[in-house]
Amino acid sequence: MTTRFDLVILGGGPGGYASALYGAAAGLSVALVEEQRVGGTCLHRGCIPAKELLQTAEVLRTVKGAKAFGIGIAAGVESPTLDLKVSIERQQKIVDRLTKGLETLLSGRSVNVFSGRGEVLDAGAHTVRVDDGTLLEGGSLIIATGSSPREFPGIPFDGVKVLSSDHVLALTTVPARTAIIGGGAIGCEFASYLADVGSLVTVLESMPSILPGVDTEVAEIVGRMFKRRRITVRTGVTVEGAEVGIDSVSVRLAQDNAQVALEADVVVVSIGRTPNTASCGLENSGIEINPQGYIQVDAAMQSTVAGVYAVGDVVATPQLAHVAFAEAIVAIKSILGESPRPIDYSRVPWGIYCHPEVAFCGPTEAAARAAGQDVVVSVHRFAGNARAQIMDQADGLVKVIANTDGVILGVHIVGPMATELLGPGYLAVNWEATVDDLSILIQPHPTLGELFGESVLALTGRSLHA
Repeated sequence: MTTRFDLVILGGGPGGYASALYGAAAGLSVALVEEQRVGGTCLHRGCIPAKELLQTAEVLRTVKGAKAFGIGIAAGVESPTLDLKVSIERQQKIVDRLTKGLETLLSGRSVNVFSGRGEVLDAGAHTVRVDDGTLLEGGSLIIATGSSPREFPGIPFDGVKVLSSDHVLALTTVPARTAIIGGGAIGCEFASYLADVGSLVTVLESMPSILPGVDTEVAEIVGRMFKRRRITVRTGVTVEGAEVGIDSVSVRLAQDNAQVALEADVVVVSIGRTPNTASCGLENSGIEINPQGYIQVDAAMQSTVAGVYAVGDVVATPQLAHVAFAEAIVAIKSILGESPRPIDYSRVPWGIYCHPEVAFCGPTEAAARAAGQDVVVSVHRFAGNARAQIMDQADGLVKVIANTDGVILGVHIVGPMATELLGPGYLAVNWEATVDDLSILIQPHPTLGELFGESVLALTGRSLHA
């Protein structure tokens, strides 16, 4: 027997559960199929547990630096220590609370959650079969099956010496030496965390700089602060393979026409994620999938089969939970016939939670110029910000990019709490606000956020503190 719903969703991660919640709020009857607990990678193996560990690292870093604030450790008392098992237990409690809250929210909106592995039985008919034999048919179908960590060719994950992001989040002991393959956002977050908790970290990046795609000035500051924290960054290197031994891993590298070996206790592979589209019944479904495994969708998030949509990591858009949320809303509005505004992916907010934090929205200065824009740039550094000095975190900057008509094009921040400071910049970029619009607004003092106001004010040709 087949049970019919207005909407069937395959996958319960951010894209899937957001589709379910938003669709149910609009009055649709919804079936959600998830093989594990709802929440997906972000909640269980990504954003949330990773940020808990980074918060643990921040607390440890703060305690170690307490002497600068006149706070010392009494004679005879040991210096701060870290029990990773306690942190992992705390991490799991947070994840469990959030998962229970999400389950309650789905139940409260009468979303029917089916536990099991689902596959598309007939894309044209929008039917899904759960592995317990349950058959579901939808007026529409949304595919939101997420992604998995990508293996490095020839260096398969073993969970002991060669680790994915999933494995790092479960470590209960700190490796003495860590090699991280990939210096992007996730690689830099893990480098920052592992260095704070005591590992000697080397980041291996094939591009000329870590954090490819991030504004050059921002990436340079992260690189300098990593060096200050004894994190070794090797750019322009090619990883050719690795020999996994009983006690260590030897990573083979090529750089400047030379072959070298890097010895480490563990290797963390952080080279991106692969969409989970290979085993959910999409073969011969009529749904077009590109060579990298991503589902092809239009601006309404609809695939090449009418009534079948895809959101989140299975489409070739920024693999960010908040982007999946936005795509879910677009898909539901499309199903409802509301003609939603397409997402402008060039203006989505990005946050990188290493120390120092990085956040940005809109093009970098180089990208704006390469696109033919005549731009003006304002840069203000946290070194002159009172709140940053009070916090003893005065490294970093705010960079605002505008065109010659004064329209804000991009905002780039590196420094304390950058991810929390991006909000006004994100709104400015997406509302196409002008320098004149923003410069008359009052920023509270003393705050970190006033540095954004100072940067905008300077673009008017007059400024206060710079």
